[in-house]
Amino acid sequence: MILATVRTPEGTTHAARLDGEEYTLLPGHADLGALLAHEDWRRIARDAEGPRHHRSGVEERTLVPRPSKVLCAGLNYTGHIREMGRELPAHPTLFAKFADTLTGPRDAVEAVAEDPEMDWEGELALVVGRTAHRVSEEEAGAHIAGYTVANDISMRGWQYRTTEWLQGKIWARSTPVGPVMVTPDGFDADTAVLRTTLNGEVVQEHAVADLLFSPAHLLAYVSTMVPLHPGDLILTGTPGGVGRARTPQRYLRPGDLVEVSVDGIGTVSTPIV
Repeated sequence: MILATVRTPEGTTHAARLDGEEYTLLPGHADLGALLAHEDWRRIARDAEGPRHHRSGVEERTLVPRPSKVLCAGLNYTGHIREMGRELPAHPTLFAKFADTLTGPRDAVEAVAEDPEMDWEGELALVVGRTAHRVSEEEAGAHIAGYTVANDISMRGWQYRTTEWLQGKIWARSTPVGPVMVTPDGFDADTAVLRTTLNGEVVQEHAVADLLFSPAHLLAYVSTMVPLHPGDLILTGTPGGVGRARTPQRYLRPGDLVEVSVDGIGTVSTPIV
């Protein structure tokens, strides 16, 4: 099942189910987060028979606009860690974002005057579908609503002002997510490839299966510390190919178009303005 948050030509926003090229609206649910708050969200989404719109006739919006938590993993692709000459970590490297950081899958992101080192980080993200607190890795799959695409656009100059990354990761409206959430039965992490392009040039291309800590491991690990709630997001990390690691270094500029896709989910397309 494929779900999204869409805005209709009338200007109303709804959770919706995508069937082929047609969205079925889920009346009474203003966005995917509101839908996931219902324990029986799968049945509600599966059985919905609301108004229908062709995909081209609606605007796909921020998937979950107000999650209670956005957690992110760094250094989580085995090949990327090894190519950097580092030892594989024993535990995930985590940092947090806030709801104000999120934006839609087609929204522009503004370059900021305070930091010219704006970088891309294409990522697979998971959406929590059921409250999880102190769950095991074996139990974690039952708490994952589905998967989506994200671009953890990072302000590297600010990120590396200190050893803590937070200040480079939480700029307002800098993290596009979407365009849809695909439930686990419709997504094959063993074969999916993540690709990031900059103005049409491939800058990242890597198998999702190379993740060191799987989505289930990340959910279980985070839930050991803090409860996760429906609609919460976990970004699973980026592979090699980011701008800062290139020689010479390369950063996003106004006029650029950066796109992140994951096989079986879709593409986040972000103009830099």
